[in-house]
Amino acid sequence: MSFIEQLKYRNELLFYFGLANLMAAIVFLVLAYTTNTMLNGVNAWFKPFKFAASTVLYCWAVLWYCYYLKDFNIALFSWTIVLTLGFEVAYIAFRAGRAELSHFNTSTPLAGALFALMGIAATVVTFYTGYVCVLFFTNKFPQLPAYYVWAIRLGLLLFIVFALEGFVMGAAGSHTIGGSDDSHGIPVLNWSKKFGDLRIAHFIGMHALQVLPLASYYLLKNTKAVFLTATLYGLLAVFTYVQASKGISLFKQQANKAAL
Repeated sequence: MSFIEQLKYRNELLFYFGLANLMAAIVFLVLAYTTNTMLNGVNAWFKPFKFAASTVLYCWAVLWYCYYLKDFNIALFSWTIVLTLGFEVAYIAFRAGRAELSHFNTSTPLAGALFALMGIAATVVTFYTGYVCVLFFTNKFPQLPAYYVWAIRLGLLLFIVFALEGFVMGAAGSHTIGGSDDSHGIPVLNWSKKFGDLRIAHFIGMHALQVLPLASYYLLKNTKAVFLTATLYGLLAVFTYVQASKGISLFKQQANKAAL
């Protein structure tokens, strides 16, 4: 409870927005297992579930870190996050309910405009988070352990780099390399078992925002160890990106073994 109370104390708006997304994620997951709303062979509700769950993790991470920043307009930042990510999750859920694509949907001028608006929303969040990253690199935090500060800095940096990978997928008009976006994926996340999938690197890199600070605070407790872990973590994300770019699925061999 002290963690929950701290979240609420540090930023009440983002706390409740994250909580709303957590409840929405639970509803979407229940719908995914109790309805037959299918899209490309996969239950359409898995996608809003993933986005709502990711929004919870992002909001609660940045509200925790931004509390340490002085002379930062946290109200403007918070409302920007609520409006942009709130729009994304709501629109994806709306399309899921109609068994329609949200991303890469240009079937009508309106659908194309809303897809472009999602891209703008993601860009705003990414660059605003980039500004937060700059503040962490240019400010000193004597009240915090150095290893923890560096974990936040590197987590933010990796988040931004791999959030920008979204532009690659947007330019390609697909997240799958070597084949079409289809239903041949792993459970829930639906990462392709047949072709390269750019979403894997996107997911791994962006969640450095949570992984590195948590690992530094509870396990590593050493600045050199944080740098080493961040390097290895970043290389893992890069590796998955390179594999996907070559059209190679990380799960193809495992899938073949299962078939045998």
